[in-house]
Amino acid sequence: MKRWWIRAGMLLALLVIIYLGVKPDMLVGKPGIKAESAVLMDMNSEQILINFNGSEEIAPAGISKLMTELLIMEAVINGQLRWDDPVNISLYASSVGGTHLGLKQGEQFTVQELFQIVAVYSANDAAIALAEHISGTEQTFAQKMNQKATEIGLSDKTVFTNATGLSEKRLGPNRPKEIQGQTVMTAIDACKLARYLLNNYPEILRVSSQMQVSMHQKGMYMSNTNWMLSSIGGPYAYDGNDGLKTGYDEDSGYHFVGTAERNGKRLISVVLGSDSREGRFIETRKLFNYGFSGSK
Repeated sequence: MKRWWIRAGMLLALLVIIYLGVKPDMLVGKPGIKAESAVLMDMNSEQILINFNGSEEIAPAGISKLMTELLIMEAVINGQLRWDDPVNISLYASSVGGTHLGLKQGEQFTVQELFQIVAVYSANDAAIALAEHISGTEQTFAQKMNQKATEIGLSDKTVFTNATGLSEKRLGPNRPKEIQGQTVMTAIDACKLARYLLNNYPEILRVSSQMQVSMHQKGMYMSNTNWMLSSIGGPYAYDGNDGLKTGYDEDSGYHFVGTAERNGKRLISVVLGSDSREGRFIETRKLFNYGFSGSK
């Protein structure tokens, strides 16, 4: 009996030494995720490393703006838009709810100014202004979003109803009657969308990695909503993270699509339906640690 206790004590001491000597990023156990759904993908191989309720539909809020950003960048590349084109702010855009800048009807900003605000700060008034500018109406823009979703292989569970991801009740008193229904996405589709965006428009990372953007005309400075950026520092910063998009819906919770690269390996993570602003980053860290540990 005495020998058994001695061996058990030695084993426990060894485990403590190993644990203290191993960085968290090297721990390979598959993490338990506190969210409605989560997905982790190796971007280069497209291998799904973790799939937790990845096919479950959920209201993604600002995560859907990844498609808005994709269509804007595509239009610029195709010559349909120029970054310095002026964009007028409509009554509808000026009165939308959720995260916004308080843009006023009749104000004018460039495509680039509004795009950066959407990518970094997730402003809904800027997203609607861009959608109306490129397509005439937000409804027409939403149709383009769904067409693109089909084109790049997203499932029919993902449906875009507007450029912001907001529910009808958050779209404000001047919502066009044609804009109806709730945008829904799956974590798998959000991951595929992010991968397509990064593969085809990698310059998005130069925008999404900015710590802060400004609108000099209004004297405003907006900080990035992605607290995991390695350049920001702080308790949620993650070495290698350089994007991508946050979202919040009062019914479905807090969301985050993130990406990080280490030693040539890039991961894409999706956390949908976390119960707090901080929680989505804590759960994302678990996913990244698992992915960079070398787990198969």
